[in-house]
Amino acid sequence: MFLISPAYAQAAGDTTSTIMQMAPLALIFVVFYMFLIRPQQKKAKETRAMLDAIKRGDRVVTGGGIIGTVAKIANNDEVLIDIAENTRVRVLRATITSVLAKPVPASAKDDKNGQDDKDGEAAGEKNESAPPSGN
Repeated sequence: MFLISPAYAQAAGDTTSTIMQMAPLALIFVVFYMFLIRPQQKKAKETRAMLDAIKRGDRVVTGGGIIGTVAKIANNDEVLIDIAENTRVRVLRATITSVLAKPVPASAKDDKNGQDDKDGEAAGEKNESAPPSGN
């Protein structure tokens, strides 16, 4: 008749103690997700976007530390990189660690050169009109 002790029966029916035991585990999972998993996924997404955006003319650094300019996109996995004059290497796109500089479009170069010429003329006029210093 009394095969189950009263203490065991009370613990089995108490749902709040079960929730309290699971709360720290849930909290640990949430902390791991917020501080480890989520930032890692975000960084992986940014890296994928960077690799997908690589185009001809970009200066890149490979995983081996080679710096070069993208000469041609061979296919989805491979890229041809100029590392010196008349020297091209074929690398896997996944080995590219960073893009150093994006090429400036030709129209932006023309605008920038036009401003530099105007600034240079103005600076030249100032230098010519300024008295020479020193001797």
